Amino acid sequence: MKVKTKKDARIRRHMRIRKKVSGTAERPRVAIMVSNKNIYVQAIDDAAAVTVASVASKKDEKLNVETAKRMGSELAEALKGKGVTAAVVDRGGFRFHGRVKALVESMVEAGVKTSSKEDK
Repeated sequence: MKVKTKKDARIRRHMRIRKKVSGTAERPRVAIMVSNKNIYVQAIDDAAAVTVASVASKKDEKLNVETAKRMGSELAEALKGKGVTAAVVDRGGFRFHGRVKALVESMVEAGVKTSSKEDK
């Protein structure tokens, strides 16, 4: 299949990631979606097909790294409130830099462990 647009390329990258990443009740999948106007983040238990927690940027808020950091800490607090201390990150085919990286790093700083090479 030939890639026609940037969106097609992102979707193909996302499918490669989703083959390997799955969430459970103890370690949900944190799905990140970055659009031109908003950031959406959900913690999903794929085994039960349930969204554990979700956070979205506000309509009138600027879409920048500080917003992503705030959202990461909000999601971490929501997860800790539900008793979840670890999560696996699904970056949705987006590059792990800028807003995506800031969001994940603020989650880790707030106390939610994510997948890393040290864990394996």
